[in-house]
Amino acid sequence: MPRKSKGSIALELDRIMAILAARPEGLRSKELEEAYAQLHPALPSRTIRRRLAALAAQGRAEAFGLTFDRRYRATAGDFSGAGPKHSPAHAPPAAQGTAPDYPIPLSEEGENVRAMVHRPIAEREPVAYNPEFLERYEPGATWYLPAELRAALHEKGRTPAEDRPAGTYARDIFESLLVDLSWASSRLEGNRYSRIQTEELLRFGQDAPGTNDRERQMILNHKAAIEMLVEDVEHVRFDRRTILGLHGLLAENLVGGRHNEGRLRTTLVKITDSPFIPLGIPQKVEDHFDLLLRNAEAIPDPFEQAFFVMVHLPYLQPFYDVNKRPSRLAANIPLIKANLSPLSFIDVPESAYVEGTLGVYELNRVELLRDVFAWTYERSCARYAAVIASVGKPEPIRLAYREELRALVNEMVVAGAFPDRDELREWAWRNGVKPEDTQGFVDNARADLLNLHAGILSRYRLRNSQFEAWEEKVEEQRAHAASQDAATGS
Repeated sequence: MPRKSKGSIALELDRIMAILAARPEGLRSKELEEAYAQLHPALPSRTIRRRLAALAAQGRAEAFGLTFDRRYRATAGDFSGAGPKHSPAHAPPAAQGTAPDYPIPLSEEGENVRAMVHRPIAEREPVAYNPEFLERYEPGATWYLPAELRAALHEKGRTPAEDRPAGTYARDIFESLLVDLSWASSRLEGNRYSRIQTEELLRFGQDAPGTNDRERQMILNHKAAIEMLVEDVEHVRFDRRTILGLHGLLAENLVGGRHNEGRLRTTLVKITDSPFIPLGIPQKVEDHFDLLLRNAEAIPDPFEQAFFVMVHLPYLQPFYDVNKRPSRLAANIPLIKANLSPLSFIDVPESAYVEGTLGVYELNRVELLRDVFAWTYERSCARYAAVIASVGKPEPIRLAYREELRALVNEMVVAGAFPDRDELREWAWRNGVKPEDTQGFVDNARADLLNLHAGILSRYRLRNSQFEAWEEKVEEQRAHAASQDAATGS
């Protein structure tokens, strides 16, 4: 077998670092091997171990834990920037640079945009909304993402669920996606909740010390909006119902009155720290909003759709407030529908995202935001490949009867019931569960009901009020059932 070039080895090291950086709790070498194979051509176990040894020698990764549970993680010095150091697919190697205050490889064009928006605001010319920027975009003919980059993103974003019904992959990783996207998107708005505090709020309703009601509301609004995208995946698209609905959920109790929630603005708005002046005529805002949606829906590539919305929705500023949040969540619509890895914005530096957006506002230039998009998508892919790898292969019963289990839990909660095993067997018989699968189905149904909590209600299409009423009614039955299961070892 021919020896690998130094460039190939460096690329493998960077890919491993991207996976480790997405899992700060660390990975066993076998878990890392499986996560790597989800994203790139598989490497033998011995090669993975050699690469880990090399990274440890370079000080980029470290081993920890007991010998029988040895794990590897990115070191503190490399963690924040452990993305690929090689050139992204959309720019030649000679044109690359890395901004000193954030670890994103930038194309030459991206560096140029950053230099222009990085100037003091007094040196940047006031500029009004340019209608032609949207009007001259032709879906399928105009491309913000070059073909080479789109191909690379498709390769990175491929998942095991690509041939399954729309939304399957997002549901498989839903708990991680819900926390990641709620936290990361809120963080880009200055929210002080940490990821752990976000998880505690979403799962247990626990507030974070040192934060305020507005920050709590922002995260809960993200939860409601993400649940809508995943659970209503068959119906969400780039239309008024979806995008206005997203804004209504994300803006609830945050924009100075219900009349501003889920409605297009009829007043002037201004952008802080930018000379950009958004469109001011309400009818023009409405016309361009509808054109934006028609263009987005007609784009034939899911990544181009995602990026187009990230560019044009904030640029139009169609809402009185809360304009970037809907764009970040709407960017996930085509990815979720196509069972591609979603975009969580994990680790993206706020300064990079803001400057990329300013490049659109002030210059109608997308290159810097494109660099940010490509970088953060690779981070998201590594994150969710590692999540899937850590969970392991799906249990056959849960895979075969996924919808039946969800229907059963929904039915029991709505009815305020906690069935015993005989009742569950009867339900399984009535709903077509095969006799040889009945025992496994009953065990899974019991486990689902015993472990039901507020953080996973959307999986079962349940509301908090339904869960709370059910929990209050059946708490004693749940406790008794849990003790029985513990006693029988089931």
